[in-house]
Amino acid sequence: MKTSDFNFDLPPRLVAQLPPEKRGFSRLMTLDRVTEKREHKTVLQLPQILCDKKFLSPSGEAPLLVFNDTRVRKARLIGRDIDTNAHVEFLLLEKNAHNEWKTLVERASRRKPGSRYVFTDGNDTKSARAEIAQAEITRAENEFRFIKFDKPVDDNFFETYGHVPLPPYIKRKDAPCDAERYQTIYAKQTGSAAAPTAGLHFTNEILLALKTCGIESAFVTLHVGLGTFSPVRSENIEDHVIHEEQFIINDDNAALIENALVNKRKIIAVGTTSLRSLESAFYIDQSSGHGCLKRGWQSTSIFIYPGYKFKAADALFTNFHTPLSTLLMLVCAFAGKELLLESYEEAVREEYRFFSYGDAMLIY
Repeated sequence: MKTSDFNFDLPPRLVAQLPPEKRGFSRLMTLDRVTEKREHKTVLQLPQILCDKKFLSPSGEAPLLVFNDTRVRKARLIGRDIDTNAHVEFLLLEKNAHNEWKTLVERASRRKPGSRYVFTDGNDTKSARAEIAQAEITRAENEFRFIKFDKPVDDNFFETYGHVPLPPYIKRKDAPCDAERYQTIYAKQTGSAAAPTAGLHFTNEILLALKTCGIESAFVTLHVGLGTFSPVRSENIEDHVIHEEQFIINDDNAALIENALVNKRKIIAVGTTSLRSLESAFYIDQSSGHGCLKRGWQSTSIFIYPGYKFKAADALFTNFHTPLSTLLMLVCAFAGKELLLESYEEAVREEYRFFSYGDAMLIY
């Protein structure tokens, strides 16, 4: 299957540069995979939509929503090259066993082992220094560098000196409002380099309205790295490899999801990260024949594209995704490629807002 099959024309003006004025006030396209019917709603109508009988189980139970409660770290740091005084931007992704941070860095080929950087004002007693570490970098990972700090760098440091890691298609610097709006209201576990953006639409009022309808919520934690967002550079999508991301499903949430599976309640994944977690953890218990979820910390590099058979989710609430991306391939797998791309063409005609701060889609 060709990567070029997953392209579409998107006018730059439709790429959302700012969040909506109020959280939850975005547009929502609904897509019925069976009838191929599309409707234009708003996210505020989601509780009303999901309370419809089409989302009830055979015994009349309401659906279960599965959210990703990861919290975005202010992981974008501006360092000053000690030798040249040039300012260099680093995006810190994860720490390895050698206490080194894997980073995405601009002009990576220029960042040689031994290069030194200082973060924050050099006269600040809280400033930190870091050095590019000698590390095995494969050709596929040549955009990354490992840096080692001269002192422990924790989330307090990031909160004080870091910047919100807005994606590159948002053509502006992060603003104070992003610290709140590029974070879901239910975020708990810090560790992501990007937001699970489908969850940005939810407000306490929407969650309460869903609960009032009998719709329960379960949570997984997948720390979003760049694996999901890295461009597909291979001509054939089957040749693309996604970097691993870490996720966890605890006992209580796994039991809630497994109970929904047994009772044939509709499971609605909020975002592609929740969906990938569910599909990665799913297995069939040989003694009962029921669908189960593996508990605890796990890693996934699952790459979902058309032809994949979904096992754990019945519906997907998601944003509109970038051309040629693994996320677009995932939603094409869920909805069917032709139907999904037709829906995107309609979204462009209707001038929906795209990507992280954009509008939403419910596929069922």
